[in-house]
Amino acid sequence: MSIVYHVRTGKLHNMANYCTFRAIVLHGALQLYRHSRTGPSVAAVRLVSNIVPEGKKAGILESTEEYKFVERLIPPSRVHTPPKHAGPAPSGWIPPSDSPPSLPYMIRRSRMHNIPVYTDLTNGSRKLTLIRKVEGDIWALENDVKQFLKEVTGKELPTQVNEVTMTLKVKGHYDMELKEWLAKKGF
Repeated sequence: MSIVYHVRTGKLHNMANYCTFRAIVLHGALQLYRHSRTGPSVAAVRLVSNIVPEGKKAGILESTEEYKFVERLIPPSRVHTPPKHAGPAPSGWIPPSDSPPSLPYMIRRSRMHNIPVYTDLTNGSRKLTLIRKVEGDIWALENDVKQFLKEVTGKELPTQVNEVTMTLKVKGHYDMELKEWLAKKGF
């Protein structure tokens, strides 16, 4: 027996009943079209779609046995928490420290548990590094980032703070350096 998963209702249907019902509806609409000059009205098509032949009962067959095949196709509703381990994973992912650092600002991990530092390239030459999900004193983070990047590059880089979107932008691509620096701080 074939089973169909109906997306709107989220239920399983018997394929034979479903196809038979659709065939009856289409056959009735075709009959109305043949017997009228202008074609069937919308009300007539709706009326035909509600007609079920005698002896046949229109209904939905629910089966929990076949649901295991559908369940694996439904995407998970959330990302699982990563397993606890010391040090970096083979992929290079570093877990956050058990206790947050005692700083006036906090940087939350992304929903995939990564440090939210991204690069942006606009107009082919404008390079930016974005630090997102900053909570607390974003101006203190800006000062610390400026000081760290001055040690790395030897010059003070322009930055832009957006308190509304909780984002700090730095001119240039320094995502790897900032991710490593934030991981050492315990974020």
